[in-house]
Amino acid sequence: MGAVHAKSLDPLPMHGRDLGVNPDDMIEVPEPEHEAKQEILENKDVVVQHVNIQGLGRTKEDLLGYEIAEVFHAKNLIDVMKKAHMARLKLLRLGIFKEVEVLIDTSEGAGALPNGLDVIFEVTEVKRLTGSYNTMVGNNEGSMVLGLKLPNMFGRAEKLTFQFSYGTKETSYGLSFFKPQPGCFERNLVLNLYKVTGQFPWSSLKETDRGLSAELNFPLGRTSHTVKWEGVWRELGCLARSASFAVREESGHSLKSALSHSMSVDSRNSAIFPNRGALLRINQELAGYTGGDASFLKEDFELQFNKHLFLDSVLSASLWGGMLYPLGGQTSCIADRFYLGGPTSVRGFGMYSIGPQSEGDYLGGEAYWAGGLHLYTPLPFRPGKGGFGDLFRTHFFLNAGNLCNLNYGEGPRAHLQRLAECLRWSYGAGVVLRLGNIARLELNYCVPMGVQSGDRICDGVQFGAGIRFL
Repeated sequence: MGAVHAKSLDPLPMHGRDLGVNPDDMIEVPEPEHEAKQEILENKDVVVQHVNIQGLGRTKEDLLGYEIAEVFHAKNLIDVMKKAHMARLKLLRLGIFKEVEVLIDTSEGAGALPNGLDVIFEVTEVKRLTGSYNTMVGNNEGSMVLGLKLPNMFGRAEKLTFQFSYGTKETSYGLSFFKPQPGCFERNLVLNLYKVTGQFPWSSLKETDRGLSAELNFPLGRTSHTVKWEGVWRELGCLARSASFAVREESGHSLKSALSHSMSVDSRNSAIFPNRGALLRINQELAGYTGGDASFLKEDFELQFNKHLFLDSVLSASLWGGMLYPLGGQTSCIADRFYLGGPTSVRGFGMYSIGPQSEGDYLGGEAYWAGGLHLYTPLPFRPGKGGFGDLFRTHFFLNAGNLCNLNYGEGPRAHLQRLAECLRWSYGAGVVLRLGNIARLELNYCVPMGVQSGDRICDGVQFGAGIRFL
């Protein structure tokens, strides 16, 4: 029988969940020379006798054994092709191979069975040192990113990365080391050393963080978890001479040492334009018990539901909320509080311009909630359907939320009452553009309502760019 050669298959996205594959679509099977042998292999059991990986240099073979083990369990030719393709995707996901090709052939030589198969993976390793240049979109800010990477540093998919980012409001340097567990790429250890300088014009504040962190990522059932320790030396200063006295009081140096845990469950079929599925993300942060002069407990969550309706329209509902509780009789720091408002949260209001403020500087709050209801539809008359037009959506939205400080001597009922009063809300419509599967742009016409004294509004057209939207 002739060889089955799979080449130029789509690589797996780094954060993809679905490894399913239709072998008829993904792998082209040339017409074999011997129809009788083909009949035997397609309709009867086969045995994968050997799996070889060719082209290895500095990569350790024991790492790859976990990724290709399932190929040995295949029972027929279609199953072999399917499992070989899934193994190929796992190899590409490691980030240490530039190209992976699969060759399936009948076994030959001594000990070869009549229904035996050999599977060969031909790999091309990435260079020892690679560089990159790209642009990145954050929440209403853009940046240029330069990076140097040492992939497969010790032969088991370790990665050392140096990254420099220069943005409109933030400049950062970072050195990161990534170490996955063999056989479970989602379980990994990440060490970071960084310096970040940011500007926050809504608060007339500038902040320089110098820190290090260690985080462990791991799956547990259908959930994904991150456990992290971070130590950061923070330097706060005034961005302008006109900064309020409340901001000047916050200026100076502080040291934060914090433990945090994040849990998420994501069944959405897309992070940017989902038409089904739900997301739940819960974060907890405890500062002060491992040192430093910042001491607080911080909790926040994010919830999203998506429902596909008629004519390719989608109804989406989101809810955010959080609370910051200072410990040890301390007051909270302006750098740790929550902020709300702008094109990525409660639309129709200025960027982070809801809640407590002093002389025009917004100071953030210790508790907040925000909710959003969206109706997404295709562009009118469906221009560019099946191509460029699918990157766009029109949407109609209703947003609401509030941010305030709480008196923790009061009971929960008083807290809820304070979060419910002085409600800000807005409605409007606009156009959304998807940038890959990680960010999006919005151009909306907004009508802000429930405006309170001191709020900064954007009545009319508002533009937003980011990776996380209410």
